[in-house]
Amino acid sequence: MERTDCLVVGGGIIGLAVARALATTGREVIVLEAADAVGAQTTSRSSEVIHAGIYYPEGSLKARLCVQGRELLTRYCDGRGVSWSRPGKLIVATDDTQLDRLDVLFRHGIANGVDNLRRIDGDELHELEPEVRGVAALLSPSTGIVDVDGMVRALRRDLESLGGAVALRSRVIGGRIESGGVTVDTAEGGSASAHMLVNCAGLGAWQVASSLDGFDGPIPPRHLAKGNYFGLSGARAPFDHLVYPVPVDGGLGVHFTMDLAGAARFGPDVEWLDEPAGDLHDKDLDYSVDDARLTGFEDSIRRYWPGLPSGTLTPAYAGIRPKTSGPGEAAADFVIHGPAMHGVAGLVNLFGIESPGITSCLAIAEHVVGLMGN
Repeated sequence: MERTDCLVVGGGIIGLAVARALATTGREVIVLEAADAVGAQTTSRSSEVIHAGIYYPEGSLKARLCVQGRELLTRYCDGRGVSWSRPGKLIVATDDTQLDRLDVLFRHGIANGVDNLRRIDGDELHELEPEVRGVAALLSPSTGIVDVDGMVRALRRDLESLGGAVALRSRVIGGRIESGGVTVDTAEGGSASAHMLVNCAGLGAWQVASSLDGFDGPIPPRHLAKGNYFGLSGARAPFDHLVYPVPVDGGLGVHFTMDLAGAARFGPDVEWLDEPAGDLHDKDLDYSVDDARLTGFEDSIRRYWPGLPSGTLTPAYAGIRPKTSGPGEAAADFVIHGPAMHGVAGLVNLFGIESPGITSCLAIAEHVVGLMGN
């Protein structure tokens, strides 16, 4: 049986950031990743946006860790040669009925310490982005985009340089809370034991927590939301900024982002999924983008870009987000439960780490280390 100081379940960007942070304290760390590559699930199916911290209620984990994480992320990228840029973002009210919601977002952003955030009128919006239609907007100069795959590679390199390791094809299917630590079993027939366990399994975090014998701590409800993305072919989006609508139930609305090469993408929408019966496995996840969603995308985009050329949207990719709030419910905060919450020394469970998880990854990692104590 493998024994180490710390086991981290999940090799997405959150798991790797947590593992690296633990390794910097001198602990021996092993990451158990179910897939045959790190960062291959939720991490790789994102918008790659560095969020500023606008959307989240003051005092929430999302607000605090996003604002802290944004600065940590950009400094880390500069230090590791990971590409990123800061095109800024516009959140657009397309009619007067959305102005109150825009004001709420502005107050959240200011309270959360988002730098240089300001409200602009329709005339200034048109000057900045002539093709965008709207009556007002929030301008967030500190919003950026990042090479997420480059971040994942850098975090893994750091972890391994600190003596940590990644075990691929190691799906945790159960385990036991024991005196002085935790032992977990994998679907491949292996087992590993450690003084500390951090559950960063993303979509599978609920399954991991509920499969630990001796753990009777809180486990929040799980909801799955699929976010579909479309690309643009045969035309180039005429925007210099990222362009977002006012948020919708369950998400930030079908927005325009770009990758570092300038390629346009639109999404994600919100497609609530039924919970699969029993444990969630890769076979339960359908990442295909249904062509039938095209009309809805075109309608959403034309509210702020009426000049979208017909026939230019093409299916791109989809991601599935783990959420602790469901349809019609207010967006939930990150759920990070340490020993003070559930009473099990050396165990931290992370649930519902969706957007702004990538932006917050290094701040989340510091938070987890703090929960672990000495």
